[in-house]
Amino acid sequence: MPLNYHHLRYFWAVAHDGNLTRTAQRLNLSQSALSVQIKQLEERLGHPLFERRGRQLHLTEAGRIALDHADAIFSTGQELVATLQETGRTRKALRVGALATLSRNFQIGFLRPILARMDVEVILRSGSPTELLEGLATLNLDLVLMNREAPDDSLTPFETHRIAEQEVSIVGTPTRLDPDRPIRELLGEQPFILPTTDSSVRTAFDAMASRMSVRPQVAAEVDDMAMMRLLAREDIGLSLVAPIVVQDELASGRLVEAREHPRITETFYAITLRRRFPNPLVQELLTTSANPGSAAR
Repeated sequence: MPLNYHHLRYFWAVAHDGNLTRTAQRLNLSQSALSVQIKQLEERLGHPLFERRGRQLHLTEAGRIALDHADAIFSTGQELVATLQETGRTRKALRVGALATLSRNFQIGFLRPILARMDVEVILRSGSPTELLEGLATLNLDLVLMNREAPDDSLTPFETHRIAEQEVSIVGTPTRLDPDRPIRELLGEQPFILPTTDSSVRTAFDAMASRMSVRPQVAAEVDDMAMMRLLAREDIGLSLVAPIVVQDELASGRLVEAREHPRITETFYAITLRRRFPNPLVQELLTTSANPGSAAR
């Protein structure tokens, strides 16, 4: 039996509104009639498309897949108008969340294979770990980029993929940092811009200073890589960052890097949700990334 596109359009409208009553009023239909149309679509597809939580409707995984296809289908009218100008093209969507404090340079580097494609639209969101993982769990995100692993328990079917691991460096302005000075001397003489104490990089740095019996002066504790970069450029102190965070400043000579490395690494992860209908772009991106490596649980 062919798909009834009237049913699909009603579903599409409700999915974007998120409210059955409001959609029924906008379409000048009764709520019961609209519910019947969506129920018939669900029976045709063989999967429930919505689940009700309190008074709100939330898309199921099958509903998210159906919405992606409906978006493409109902964009064809606009594509028809735009055909002669060659501006109408069907684009596949990839919804990516990234930790708000994560290096923008790293994000761009990881996403570059997808960003360069004309048939893909990337929707990029930033937020806290809790917000991002909730976005994965509710299927509003396909992939999350973080510098920490997702919680590992039976109630959270997340998969963690280790996609890159980089050594952290000590960087500063040329007037502050002599690249040839040993780390022990730098720790005792210069103020430092450090990640906050909940960071694995900070934990490793504190352990290193303890082994050297040095108590560094902390100029600032920062959980935002962009802010660490700015503070280092403003010569507030030496910064403990992965070189990718300050790659432009290192290339221009605005910042320099200590030759002795602290032997501390920062690991970057892509978090996905175990799904019955995964977005094929996710696996493609993981496979073609510059540093593919999987630590999936």
